[in-house]
Amino acid sequence: MNEESTEQKALRGASPGHASPRRRPAWYSGLKRRARKLKRQIWALSLALKDPRTPWTARIIIGFTVVYAVSPIDLIPDFIPILGQLDDLVVLPGLIALALRLIPRDVMARCRREAWRHLEAGDRVKTPAATAASIIFVLIWVLLILWIVLRIV
Repeated sequence: MNEESTEQKALRGASPGHASPRRRPAWYSGLKRRARKLKRQIWALSLALKDPRTPWTARIIIGFTVVYAVSPIDLIPDFIPILGQLDDLVVLPGLIALALRLIPRDVMARCRREAWRHLEAGDRVKTPAATAASIIFVLIWVLLILWIVLRIV
C-alpha cells in the first residue's frame, strides 16, 4: 500500500492521524451562504419595523414575516413532505421581497448594518410576537386536528 505523507494530508485538508473530513457538495456552501443572508434580512426587517420612517403597509408585512420566520412552528409543518419545506422556500422569501420594496432604501441600509453587528455578536432575535405566533399556530393545528377527529368519529 502507498502511504500518504503528512504533507500530502495537510495539502488535502486532513489532519495527521485522522480520517479525511467528509467533503460537502459545492451547492452546500451556497445554501449556507443564502441561509445566513436570509437570517440577516429577517433581523434587518425586525429593526426596520421599529423605524418611524417605515410605512404602515410595510410594517404589517414585516410584522407577519418576522413572526412567521422566528416562530418555531410553521403554518405547514416541515414533517409534511414537500409542502413543509416549500412554504419556507417560497412564502418567506416572497414576503421578504415584498417588504423590501416598501421600505425606504436608506432605512433598510441602516437596518442591515445593525443586523450584521447583532449576528456577528451572536445575538438571536427574540420577540414577544414570536411567542404569540407559536401559540396561535399551535392552536390552529390543535383545532384542525380536533375538527378532523370529530369529522371521522
